[in-house]
Order: sequence, then structure tokens, then C-alpha cells
Amino acid sequence: MTAGITLTPDELTAGDVVAGGHFALSRDSLVRYAGASGDFNAIHYRDDVAASVGLPGVLAHGMLTMGLAVQPVVDWIGDPGRVLDYQVRFTRPVLVDPVDGAELIVSAKVGKVDAEAGTARIDLTVTYNGDTVLGKAQAVVSLAPTASV
Repeated sequence: MTAGITLTPDELTAGDVVAGGHFALSRDSLVRYAGASGDFNAIHYRDDVAASVGLPGVLAHGMLTMGLAVQPVVDWIGDPGRVLDYQVRFTRPVLVDPVDGAELIVSAKVGKVDAEAGTARIDLTVTYNGDTVLGKAQAVVSLAPTASV
């Protein structure tokens, strides 16, 4: 049994947009993520603590932002095991308003295809309020489905 789509290197071209998504974050999202991850740093759910350390407000967890950013790629490729490498640089915080929350917008495009290796580098653009929040966000994916055992 195989998982996900099968792609040949000639089916992808640098610049092709292959996936994208919009992700709404609320303070409730942050508390649920804190429980799941074990990261209970109060800057992620208390305005007074965030302000006391000089932050403009409550921030989304970096790992939550990173995880949401790669999800459209996982959905597109069909199997998280086909993500061979994933790296980002955190460039700006995501402030989560107590009433309006925050929205992340993700666009995933082919950056490079390696026909010999059977992989593609997918470059992610992740924005919040029009600003890029992850720099050099890249996932390397296998173009061939993985076999299930």
C-alpha cells in the first residue's frame, strides 16, 4: 500500500504554487497548544506577563506557527513521512489579539526539483498582517509515495 500522490520531477517546475492555507489562531488555540506541547510559558496566554517582559502582546508559540505552516505541504503530498527535511527561521512574532485572534496565510511553491534524488524543495511564505513571519521556510519532500508495512 502507498500513501499520497505520485509525482515525477518533470511534473513540477520552480515557481509552481502547490499548496496554501489560512489558519485562524485564538487565545483558546494557544492554551490548547500549550497543553499538547507542554510549553506553558505565560507569554503565550497572559497579556500582563507578555507586557512585563517588553512584548507588545501575547505571542503564538513558534513551534505552533511552524507546524501550521507545513500542514498545506503535508496535505498536498499526502503523507507526513514524505517530508524529508523542514527548516525555518523565525523572523517576526505572531501577536494573537484577545478578541480578533490572528490569521496566518501560507503559500507553498516549488523552489527546486532534484530529479536525480526524486525530491522537491518547497518554499513556504508565511504571513501575518501582511508581514512575513518565517524566513527561509523550506520543506524537502519525496516525490514518490512511501510504502506502508
